[in-house]
Amino acid sequence: MNSDDQQIVPGLSVSTSGQATVDPSIADMLFDLAIKLEEATTLPVDVQHVVAALVLSARCGELDPTKPLSSDDPVLAAVLAAQLKTVFAVYGGKVGRDD
Repeated sequence: MNSDDQQIVPGLSVSTSGQATVDPSIADMLFDLAIKLEEATTLPVDVQHVVAALVLSARCGELDPTKPLSSDDPVLAAVLAAQLKTVFAVYGGKVGRDD
């Protein structure tokens, strides 16, 4: 992580240009969250969507940037589910340059 990067949660940061960096140590957690959130929201959630929801949540002040992710955290799941609905409603689910 560069000194100018914003830590979203441990293992996930965003550069000033908006580029997200994911540490390999949280990759499985992001995948687990995607599966759980897809079931909870009935939206086609993938890891990129979870990252986008985490960034939006952090920018809204809904996340503690020092608290590690947990796929078993119901408060985190509720916050991310709300942000995922925004990602799909406002952006059509398109979160990456390839979308």
